[in-house]
Amino acid sequence: MESINHRSGSMEGKRVMILGGSTGIGLATAKAAAAAGAAVCIVSGNPQRMAAALQQLPEDTEGHVVNLSETAQIRDFFASSGRFDHMVYSAGEPLSLSSIAETDIEQARNFFNIRYWGAFAAVKYAAPQIRTGGSVNLTGGTAAQRPGSGWSIAASICGAMEGLTRALAAELAPIRVNSVVPAVIQTGLWRDMPEADREALYQSVAESYLVRRAGQAEDVAQAHLYLMQQSFTTGQNLVVDGGALLV
Repeated sequence: MESINHRSGSMEGKRVMILGGSTGIGLATAKAAAAAGAAVCIVSGNPQRMAAALQQLPEDTEGHVVNLSETAQIRDFFASSGRFDHMVYSAGEPLSLSSIAETDIEQARNFFNIRYWGAFAAVKYAAPQIRTGGSVNLTGGTAAQRPGSGWSIAASICGAMEGLTRALAAELAPIRVNSVVPAVIQTGLWRDMPEADREALYQSVAESYLVRRAGQAEDVAQAHLYLMQQSFTTGQNLVVDGGALLV
């Protein structure tokens, strides 16, 4: 019988697309992938953050400014991107939490544009460019499993991402599709919160999570890197939460 070596894939020589790669989780993932030997391309809608991110990455890193809330721009980017091995989608605007009574529904719809529909469009137009053995990694959040008051929109998006991950894994096979599901991570995602509220959130997390700290972007980046390398995992929503869902 033929012997087959099923081992985790090396990142050497792989090309990785990271949408939302100029800050936070995306930038941390770009650094981790580059350190593992991959050729990295980051995509972001903000030219200033893109320039700052490229200063922190290897000289051969590609950077492209694409508005990830515009489907046509995503389509056009992948039409000329060339082939690659892995795509990570971590783009998202700062969160705004409010009770349902205080939620502006039209404004709330906009939160889905980058976080959900941007991811959906990215997978749609990226899939034909992914090489054999490649993967898609999406990013959700634990709000779907443990929402609090004021988290109705965030929880809805996170729940939608988990369902999308499983459905796309079935539809796009053998391309692997997974998502990383983090708890509260100390990134610019919370920059629109008043500073006192933001620090109170981090302190509350540090006291309640089993690991006694809030998550860092690097924690989530390692999960994304694992899912790119783990060639036998698909359709999974990998929770990276410091034990938050157990308390």
